[in-house]
Amino acid sequence: MVGNIEIGKISLEVIGLLGLSLSEDTTIYVGVSNIAHMAKEHSYEFNRFYDKMSFIISTADYVRLKEEDGSIEYIKSFGRYLKLAVRIAGDGKYYARSLYFVERDRIENLLRKGKLKKLTKS
Repeated sequence: MVGNIEIGKISLEVIGLLGLSLSEDTTIYVGVSNIAHMAKEHSYEFNRFYDKMSFIISTADYVRLKEEDGSIEYIKSFGRYLKLAVRIAGDGKYYARSLYFVERDRIENLLRKGKLKKLTKS
């Protein structure tokens, strides 16, 4: 596998909910180094959900802007909450960087604090 793979778009709804200054349908990629990182650090989630990243982006239950690093977190429930973190790189493109389960109490805490934004279902 060579180069970047397009896995989704940052929707107008996400842009609006998070107050982002992006053009509609900004592309999200996954690169070779991102794949290697996810496969190594979170192999269970990677092996089970790598081929569902586009689905996670397009049907996420919640989204969050992580202020510390500007990453966008897509949260999708598969019985357990799965987080797909997307971050802007030096080349100005957005890349999927992490894919792993998040504990329910963490999600509930972020909801209580108003940090997670609920997405509407299409």
